[in-house]
Amino acid sequence: MTTYAPARYIDLHALHPVPAALLNRGEDDEPKTLLLGGAIRTMVSSQCWKRAIRRDLENDLDEHAARTRTLPLHLADTLREAGWPDDLATFAGAQIVRSASAEGLKTEDRQKGITSSMLYLPCDVLPEMAELCQEHRTRLEEAHTQAAAEAGAKGKTKKDSKPPAILPTRTVAALIRRRTATINLFGRMLAELPSAHVDGAVQMAHAFSVHQSDQQPDFFTAVEDWSTPGDTGSAHMQTAFFTTGVLYRYATVNLTELTRNLDGDEKQALHLLTMFANAFIESLPQAKKTSTAPHTLPHLVHYTVRDRRPVSYAAAFEQPVKQARGGGYTLPAVHALSKYADNLHQLLGPRHRIAHGYATVQQAPVDHLGTRHASFNDLTAALTDAAALPPTTRAAA
Repeated sequence: MTTYAPARYIDLHALHPVPAALLNRGEDDEPKTLLLGGAIRTMVSSQCWKRAIRRDLENDLDEHAARTRTLPLHLADTLREAGWPDDLATFAGAQIVRSASAEGLKTEDRQKGITSSMLYLPCDVLPEMAELCQEHRTRLEEAHTQAAAEAGAKGKTKKDSKPPAILPTRTVAALIRRRTATINLFGRMLAELPSAHVDGAVQMAHAFSVHQSDQQPDFFTAVEDWSTPGDTGSAHMQTAFFTTGVLYRYATVNLTELTRNLDGDEKQALHLLTMFANAFIESLPQAKKTSTAPHTLPHLVHYTVRDRRPVSYAAAFEQPVKQARGGGYTLPAVHALSKYADNLHQLLGPRHRIAHGYATVQQAPVDHLGTRHASFNDLTAALTDAAALPPTTRAAA
């Protein structure tokens, strides 16, 4: 019987001051918020920050993936650029999703044949799919001609007939199933092609302000540089909204799951853990960056390496933090995090905590968060070393 080591989790916590910003907005084009502990908080969704981290990782690795419903359209464009006739290129693009399985992936005919579900696949599969179409061009041409003739003879429209799969299903499915580092980290769900499913190794929470944070209006005007004589009005007037505050951010990496996704490659799993930790620290959503430039770094980052299950410290801020005497929420937030970590450790005990530590901008030490590291680089190196320890080994606290 196969036995598995206990799940190894690396919890990452950050207190991140952000000035006037609009990092994540809702459908009303205003900052996202949540109600917690009876107070309105600024919120940045996990999806928003996860995308920022994913983009940073892909740039660092030079290994890009795409979340898209437009694979058939992009493949058709690639074939047209290679000199294929327009109709044949469109037919071949549709054949990629038709040939992905016995029934084919569902598409939206009223939207030019895009897939009904979001695909998540490496960008470099697109030229390989084009090569596959080139290899089977003769068969595609014959099938396209036959489909057009049948549609004309029966008076059918394209959406009325479902052409048979022309491209080799096993090859097409293998291309769609291919993974990148970020797919192994964040996972992938595609119900129509279960073999492409990947359990995500990263779990990420919504970031939220540790204190009450109301939306603040910003009335602005755009001046008409080429105004006519006597015209004193503005070319544009609008009120935007922004928020400020200290955010609590939390994510955890299931190193056991990540190693499984990498077919047991422990060295690569630890490498990706280090890269993810760096990206978690340095990433920032880019919305409204040209008009707010909120390019701050976390004031404090804390990690804990655990066996069995992860532990968030979000409950430390269920009661909104009060500003310090003289102003500011950062130091009270650090105190709240430290106190909660200590209380939680008293409850849980040391059994499943392998190591913990922190790095911070402030000069004064912080109690109950483990070893202090001089830099974020030292912190990520230490957490990776601790994550690699056997289950029965403990790092020095």
